[in-house]
Formats: sequence, structure tokens, C-alpha cells
Amino acid sequence: MAVKSTACALAPSQGLTYPHPMTLPAPNQRLSIAPMMDCTDRHFRYLVRLMTRHALLYTEMVTANALVRGRDPQRFIAYADVEHPVALQLGGADPALMAEAAAKGAAAGYDEINLNIGCPSDRVSAGRFGACLMAEPKLVAEMVHAINARLAAHSRPIPVTVKTRIGIDHQDSEAFLDDFVGAVSAAGCATFIIHARKAWLSGLSPKENREIPPLIYARAYKLKRDFPQFTIAINGGIKDLGAAAEHLNHVDGVMIGRAAYDAPYALLAQADVQLFGDTHTVLTEAEIALAYLEYAGRELAQGVKLHAVTRHAMGLFTGRPGARVWRRALAEVNGNPEPAEALKGLRALVTRNVNDLTLNLREELAA
Repeated sequence: MAVKSTACALAPSQGLTYPHPMTLPAPNQRLSIAPMMDCTDRHFRYLVRLMTRHALLYTEMVTANALVRGRDPQRFIAYADVEHPVALQLGGADPALMAEAAAKGAAAGYDEINLNIGCPSDRVSAGRFGACLMAEPKLVAEMVHAINARLAAHSRPIPVTVKTRIGIDHQDSEAFLDDFVGAVSAAGCATFIIHARKAWLSGLSPKENREIPPLIYARAYKLKRDFPQFTIAINGGIKDLGAAAEHLNHVDGVMIGRAAYDAPYALLAQADVQLFGDTHTVLTEAEIALAYLEYAGRELAQGVKLHAVTRHAMGLFTGRPGARVWRRALAEVNGNPEPAEALKGLRALVTRNVNDLTLNLREELAA
């Protein structure tokens, strides 16, 4: 039988004492875009911000070692000011190194530091971070405490949050999750993003770990009931705003991953209206495409490969007329020896169709 837990009751059982831990409110978690490797780089985040002003954005996971000891740490934490609110996700298991990496993130202007305690890949587990750390709540708490202590001296301290699973392998009881949250919260973490599946640390690929373990949303709902003082967001298998709104009846926030990457406009165009009550004008796919291509041109002028930017827009027109033509045109950008001409062709493609697309969409929104 699961034991209803509280942070105060659980901390002593873990042998942890963190007098007066610094706990800062995290940015609004009502809707966020999940950190995804090879997906949520600064270019995709810029694209998303053209569609939603309010969703919280996350970087790809950055290892503390790469950020602190890498040759070019700036490439891991570069972002545009328009991306705010934006969070830096870190991976690691050394409290001192994580604290140093977090300090770099705070100095760069990020709004939140998030710890990856949910990735189940073999490579991540071999580095002793990700989901395997659910088995070491004391170490996770030490990292949170070390980061908070380092950031307390910063002129702009920022909150530390944790993204995790409901369990790992055969450690997947309600009490296991409650104990983990209780121990980590005692160190000064008040926001937990829960992927509502457990992770198998061996035998499944990361993709299989996103699909095979069953989703148990009720576990995250119960966590919110057991810890009402904390911000609890839910993640996993959420594919539209209707489902997001339903989850928000039970938890504080919803994090969406693959659905947002595969069809960003279809998912996010109405997010500010439906989830935040913001009535600003919604741009059409074509208008967003043109704005994003202008951004791509600026990046190209700075030496960035065009495909590195445009690859994130493959799903922009999903479900709309011309989607296949758009995807084919983007695919042809890769390896094109004349990227400036390729960009000009993309702009022309959108411009030829912008009036029809704008008219069609505005008619649908008015219906």
C-alpha cells in the first residue's frame, strides 16, 4: 500500500538535512515544450515562439561536463531573447560540476535550470545521469542543494526543477515516487515534471521507452494531491490541446514533446488562446513560414548551415494544402551548393501560396 508522504516527513528518512533551502517559483508551467535531443535547439525554439508567446521552452539536454569543460560551451547555451521564458536542461551526477554548469546558465539569462532525471538511454545511464538517478534520491537532492547554494549568490537566482518518470524497472510503486519527490523537494525543488511512464533501464531503446511502458496519468494526479504545495506538470502521450486542457483539471502544467515537433502549427497556433486566454492575432502557417525564412536568412549570413534551421519546419504545414510540396522543398535544401538561392526559392514557394493559405485559415478560424 502506498504511503501518503510529505516533504517534511520524508527528508529525515533519506538522511538529508537542508536548513532553509532556497525554493523559487518556476516560470509558468501551464504549457511547455519538452526537451528533445536533436530537436529543441535554438532554431526550433525560435520557430515555436512565432506561434506561442506563453509556452515555456526547454533546451536539449546539455551535459554539465560539456558546458563546463567543453571547447565551445557557447554553442550549447546560445539563444535569442525572444525565446523567453526558456529553461536550460542539464544532465550530470556531480553536484559541484552541476552547480558550475547551472551558474553558467544563470549568467546566460536562462529562466530555469531543469535536471534530467528521466532519460533512460544506455549512453545516458552509463554516464550516471538520467532516469537511473531515480534510484539515488539523496544524490539528486545534493545536486539541487549545490545548485541552489551556487545560484543564491547570483545577482539573478533562478529556480531548479526536475523532470523525471513515475519509476524505473521494478521500482515503480506510488511510495517510491513519493519518496523521491519528498527527498528532492527537501533540498529546494518545488517543481516536478512527471513523464507518466516508468523507464526500463535495459532492454528498451529510448524510443521504445516512450511507447511501450503504459501511461499512468493517475500517478501524476495523485502526486499533485499528495504534494499540493508543489507545482506538478505531466508529460507523455499528450497530442492535442483538448487533452492538455483535461490534464490541467488535475495538475498544474502539461509538457508536450513529439506532437509539438511533428506538427507545431497544428498543435500550438491556438495554444495561447485556449490555454492562456490571450486573444492576440494568430498568424497563419504561411506568415510564420515567411518570418522563419527571414530568420533563416539572418542565420545563414552568420555562417549557419541553412538545413540546420529549415529542418525544424518540416511539419509546419501538416494537414494543410501544399504540405508535401513544402516538405520536399525543405528536403532539397540539404546539400544544396547554393543555399542563398535555395532560401530564395523557399520564400517564392510560400509567397505564391500565401494569399490562399491566409484566406483559407482565417475563414476556418472565423467559422
